[in-house]
Amino acid sequence: MAEAARFRDEAEIGRFNALAREWWDPNGPMKPLHRLNPARLSFMREEMLSHFGRAAQAMRPFKGLSLLDIGCGAGLVSEPMARMGFSVSGIDPAEENIAVASDHAAKGGLSIHYRATTIENLPDDELYDVVTLLEVVEHVPDVGAIITEAAKRLKPGGLLIGSTINRTLKAYGLAIIGAEYVLRWLPRGTHDWDKFVTPEEFEAQLEAAGLEPAARRGMVFNPLAGTWVLSGDCDVNYFVTARKNAD
Repeated sequence: MAEAARFRDEAEIGRFNALAREWWDPNGPMKPLHRLNPARLSFMREEMLSHFGRAAQAMRPFKGLSLLDIGCGAGLVSEPMARMGFSVSGIDPAEENIAVASDHAAKGGLSIHYRATTIENLPDDELYDVVTLLEVVEHVPDVGAIITEAAKRLKPGGLLIGSTINRTLKAYGLAIIGAEYVLRWLPRGTHDWDKFVTPEEFEAQLEAAGLEPAARRGMVFNPLAGTWVLSGDCDVNYFVTARKNAD
């Protein structure tokens, strides 16, 4: 029970279970993720094409590779990754999320292996070419523990991609005050500023887990266009990637 508490925040799980049925509504509580997803997928695709030396013009460039989506929610990333050719597994401790994800994938004709569980419960020999930690570390009790477990699930030569919110006053103003209280894009209480992780902290945990940090990139919201764009500004939302030694 004590070990599980490092990976599960029951209040967070309950909050996301309550939102599960609205996850795929582009104008619902997950609207910010729907808006963010094009920039997020663009970054991931370019990083993975470069890392694995795949052809950008291929219809399913990642066919033959496997991907683990940790904290997959209802599948906003898992589904496009499957369409790009990955054999995808998605895990999330919120059972309602997994039920919605499984149903949505089946209706779309996609074969994705979803499970309502946390990373430490996966078999030690279940390894993947890519592991994602997208908008996850700011919702778990022990950031170092989940990054360590994620690194264990990478094959030699694999790639980890993470994204989260920086712990800055700018992030507090935009991601909490702005998004939750002023614009009401998210339910109040979705984020806790004390749980935000700086890029330096994230990368230090990646190195402690035996990975080599490879890239850092920010995302900023363009209010005129209503879209997110990739940027060098990591003050609020940002990505990090890390490689596992092939030896």
